[in-house]
Amino acid sequence: MAKLKVSLLDYGAGNVRSVRNAILANGYDLEDITDPSQIADAKVIVFPGVGAFSSAMKVLQKKGYVEPLKKYLAEGRPYLGICLGMQTLFESSEESHEDGSTDPLPGLGVVPGKVIKFDESKVGAVPHIGWNGRIKHQDSPVFDHVGEDEEVYFVHSYYAPIIDENKDWVLTSTTYGGERYISAVQKGCVVATQFHPEKSGKTGLNFIKGFLEAVENGTLGQAKPLEVDPSANTKLVKRVVVALDVRSNDNGDLVVTKGDQYDVRENEKEGVVTGRGGVRNLGKPVALAARYYDEGADEIAFLNITSFRQCVIGDLPMLQVLEESSKRIFVPLTVGGGIRSYNDPESGSVFSALEVASRYFRAGADKVSIGSDSVIAAEAFVESGGKLTGETSIEQISKVYGVQAVVVSIDPKRVYLQSKDEGDTKHAIVELPEGQRGPNGEQFCWYQCTVKGGREARDICAVTVSKAVEALGAGEIMLNCIDMDGQCGGYDHPLMKAVSDAVTIPVIASSGAGKESHFSDVFSETNVQAALAAGMFHRREVEISAVKQHMTDSGIPSRILA
Repeated sequence: MAKLKVSLLDYGAGNVRSVRNAILANGYDLEDITDPSQIADAKVIVFPGVGAFSSAMKVLQKKGYVEPLKKYLAEGRPYLGICLGMQTLFESSEESHEDGSTDPLPGLGVVPGKVIKFDESKVGAVPHIGWNGRIKHQDSPVFDHVGEDEEVYFVHSYYAPIIDENKDWVLTSTTYGGERYISAVQKGCVVATQFHPEKSGKTGLNFIKGFLEAVENGTLGQAKPLEVDPSANTKLVKRVVVALDVRSNDNGDLVVTKGDQYDVRENEKEGVVTGRGGVRNLGKPVALAARYYDEGADEIAFLNITSFRQCVIGDLPMLQVLEESSKRIFVPLTVGGGIRSYNDPESGSVFSALEVASRYFRAGADKVSIGSDSVIAAEAFVESGGKLTGETSIEQISKVYGVQAVVVSIDPKRVYLQSKDEGDTKHAIVELPEGQRGPNGEQFCWYQCTVKGGREARDICAVTVSKAVEALGAGEIMLNCIDMDGQCGGYDHPLMKAVSDAVTIPVIASSGAGKESHFSDVFSETNVQAALAAGMFHRREVEISAVKQHMTDSGIPSRILA
């Protein structure tokens, strides 16, 4: 008997490639819905909504999908919505309109209730990004291949509360910062998740497998209600992120490389290490990333450190890396390097930051990391007294794809001071602990931001930039430190604490990891939600599993592979 054919409702926003690959990985065929008439004929619809609620509903209306989709859902036919594919099922969302109106945005109205924003004062960091658990409210065939304690991946700023009118829809709930919300719904054959199964590793693949098998064998609608402990809670784990610094070698191939303190200059003979500046080529990016996925990395970041300086759109090798990686890797992928507006010197064409980012999302990226352009935008924001123009890379991308799609990478370096009074009052002055003081015993410093890969210093501090980019619409900060990079002595805790205490968006600690305890230490002593490393994993000095075991032994929640 021929396998079930899945109809994919791709409305053109975000990384749908990963959902497509997850379905293919389970052995099912796909067809794209390109016309409203196809909805009525579909055997099963998968709707991977990505980005902003207003953008999603606007596109669904424009393409004529809303009424046929409502009819399909009213008939209780097989449906799997993901993230916005779940949120749009509700009556409305308080996410802002493109025109700035504060009226509730209407949804499809299938599930009672309104989607609202997390309160930063209650839950802490927003967006809710990372791996969290599920409390089952129904026993459903979709969980036939999924273990009870396996975490799934979330990335969202808005959530659907449980109310009396939608209790019978709740398939699972999740808690974040004490706030309980709906993390999956099911009634009959209509299923939807707030989490991303296509980004939840083997657990997510097995969830999709269970859903599609239940559609095939006719058991999907046989979910049964369960008794739920009202005091049950889930826990957001701390993430271990692996970064791959990618560049072109002399043969034009993309390779993963690692220098020290942002020095990526090559020696006369590539690959020879002779002190600082020796560049170590450590393998091909897709193969290395696949290895890290298998070993339990929670996220993977491709950081293009030498390309993109002239032509971003034309960087086909990096697009191919993303496309190939998304076939084998089912955790979040971030890409960084040259995400900005620019003029193509060859064609004369002008490309916006949004167009550049869109290419990478469609190739398989879940987030884009913006570096130098963010510092320039922050300077302008501060200079203007905090005015939003809608023209920065951060604003353009977050408006369409949501704040969770925008990571800002900050590359600061220490500027040492003998006293607080010595520093400029516009900079956040940080006191340094014993053992981390300056070369002349300086007890204080400020963290000066740099651009162009650390080659140019700017008169603005990391804390100021962090606050500014949060206001502009960034959803996460990747916080590096030039002084610590490649030194393997641990993360810069004073920097991590200063920034993570100053913003309400998640912070990823970067630069300096050299052993397992460095991860546990930065999680214990600061408010960062994730920690990133590169060289120690590339050289197999430390295994990801050892890092996570150390975290677990230290009482820090981590995702341990089954």
